Amino acid sequence: QVQLVESGGGLVQPGGSLRLSCAASGSIFSSFNMAWYRQAPGKQRGLVAMITRSGGAMHVDSVKGRFTISRDNAKNTMYLQMDSLKPEDTAVYYCNTYPSTKDYWGQGTQVTVSS
Repeated sequence: QVQLVESGGGLVQPGGSLRLSCAASGSIFSSFNMAWYRQAPGKQRGLVAMITRSGGAMHVDSVKGRFTISRDNAKNTMYLQMDSLKPEDTAVYYCNTYPSTKDYWGQGTQVTVSS
């Protein structure tokens, strides 16, 4: 069983930055491709970025050039550096495997971009 805990969200003004963290319990974190997902109010949860076990990354078009996904397998932690934030980035952000695993969804961390 893997437990994932997201942190680092908050309220930030447009153009600001946040760094999200995803801490994983268990020793198998490095075995998984991982991803960040987000769910805005009234919308379905969707992929933001994914990273392979070896560090290869992909970001969806809406965040490309602004967000950067990374991981530290030695620390069982994944990160999402978010720069140039926009109001439309407001959502609850979740980490999970890629593809996602139903039993691994956590509480997420709220990101609100507003002036």
